[in-house]
Amino acid sequence: MPFGVHNPSKRNLLLAFDAFDTLFTPRRPIAVQYGEIGRRHGIRGFSDEELSKSFRAAFKKESKEHPNYGKETGLAAPEWWAKVITQTFTPFLSHGNTLPNQLIPDLLHRFSSAEGYSIYPDVLPFFHQLRQVRERTKDQAEDSISKWPWNRTIVGIVTNSDDRVPDVLSSLGLSVGPRRVCGATKTHVSAHEGDDVSFVVLSYDAGCGKPDRRIFEAAEEMLAECVEDDEGVVASEFEKLYVGDDLEKDVLGAEDAGWNAALLDRKGQYAEALHNKSQGETVDIGRKDRKIDVVNDLHQLAYWRPRQSRENSKRTG
Repeated sequence: MPFGVHNPSKRNLLLAFDAFDTLFTPRRPIAVQYGEIGRRHGIRGFSDEELSKSFRAAFKKESKEHPNYGKETGLAAPEWWAKVITQTFTPFLSHGNTLPNQLIPDLLHRFSSAEGYSIYPDVLPFFHQLRQVRERTKDQAEDSISKWPWNRTIVGIVTNSDDRVPDVLSSLGLSVGPRRVCGATKTHVSAHEGDDVSFVVLSYDAGCGKPDRRIFEAAEEMLAECVEDDEGVVASEFEKLYVGDDLEKDVLGAEDAGWNAALLDRKGQYAEALHNKSQGETVDIGRKDRKIDVVNDLHQLAYWRPRQSRENSKRTG
């Protein structure tokens, strides 16, 4: 059934997103971009397919030996990626040659910015409309998502990644606040009211990744920090919604942590179940007592309501 449009019981929303393949994606396949830069530095004798295979093997090896982008063994993320890059290209070096000095810095720069990634076409318009909603609370002007029911919306990023994500998002046009989880501590820094993203929770910082419920609990701590100076506002008054493209890590992980969740179905895996509805759908995923909310565009989040509210509405309607 499509999402309901009645008012939810809670009036504030914590809206958190996955990053990779939810808000942005590589401009071209990673192996193609690696190959382009490798050839620019004089490395030859490989196809993109061979480089892709070598990259996957290097990534898997380093993830096993130095989990969480090196965090568990004391490596900084750039050091971890340097090891992956070195192992990826070493099989294609001529005998006795070493990696060109500038290869690793060039690849680290590309995949820390809009040079390596592109943002999905609905993302910037959606965040622009959220800014309009904030302005609406000041002047009550009509806007293009006037159905947005929340008095206050705080946006966060919760993602299995290293510390490049904030730079990538900023380079793609989003304003990202400085709040970050640092292990068991919080940053305690001030964020600008106009930031598109109020905080970022990275698996590298949190020491755990989705679907571990602790990374969602870290986001709840960030929410509490965001509202701690607001008189009369407490974190428990916020509905929590997580949006991502991965069923297991994003949707089921968030729900198991006590959040609402919506699967962003950009690739159309659930297209038949959606029946081309423009306002979302609840889809049975073939597991006992488990259904998921699905959207194929961020703008459909304007129609999302907590499932409990929808069920209550059906019983009273």
